[in-house]
Amino acid sequence: MTAWYEKSFGEDYLLVYKHRDVHGAYEEVHKMINWLRLHPHAEVLDLCCGMGRHSLALADAGFQVTGVDLSDVLLNEARELDTDHRVRWYHADMRRLPPNARFDAVVNLFTSFGYFPEDVEQLKVLHAMHDVLRPGGSFIIDFINTAHVKKHLVPHSVREDEGQRIEEFRRIQDGFVQKEIRIKDIAAETEPRIYKESVKLYSREQLSEMLEAADLQVDQVHGGYDEEKYDEQTSPRMIFVGHRPAD
Repeated sequence: MTAWYEKSFGEDYLLVYKHRDVHGAYEEVHKMINWLRLHPHAEVLDLCCGMGRHSLALADAGFQVTGVDLSDVLLNEARELDTDHRVRWYHADMRRLPPNARFDAVVNLFTSFGYFPEDVEQLKVLHAMHDVLRPGGSFIIDFINTAHVKKHLVPHSVREDEGQRIEEFRRIQDGFVQKEIRIKDIAAETEPRIYKESVKLYSREQLSEMLEAADLQVDQVHGGYDEEKYDEQTSPRMIFVGHRPAD
């Protein structure tokens, strides 16, 4: 059976998430650079890079950037945006990265984690991050804050864009935040195109333990790109900043 993430990151994803702007990516990258303390021309992996907004912003900041994603559609979009060929783009599963690749930093942004039903599969991602990081190399995992999601989840929303009706249903069930997206051509008598999203929810303590199990050390946890400190009850995100200990 096809996993949800193998279907959902296609052409319609570009429509549903077109509001994610390039300017915001540059502001977030500026904050990331301060957290990661990277040296000039450091080699950075953007793991699950999507359409490449942050990869390109990192490249513009002077770093040598590699973007990895499972979606050929999003990678093609990234290549089209990368008119100067500043970034190396690769198709790969986040659990199985090139064995000989090495980076000074790995970033995994905007809840590109928790996609699998089993914790052991999530751990494979963290072990893959560890293995491609040079000793002393730094990482960021930007994840949703479970308590905030539970308080602020919008069960249903509808909007129209580019002649399409986009309807989204959200719920929390069995430890996952789940979304169903239905997209219908307003002018045509056709059935809606339906996509699923499912992300496993973790507390700060649970994710910290998983990182420790992968021999990745947490140095800081931020509550957002404009929040220095994480607060379980009020922060919208959990942004883990850490490093691979020196061998």
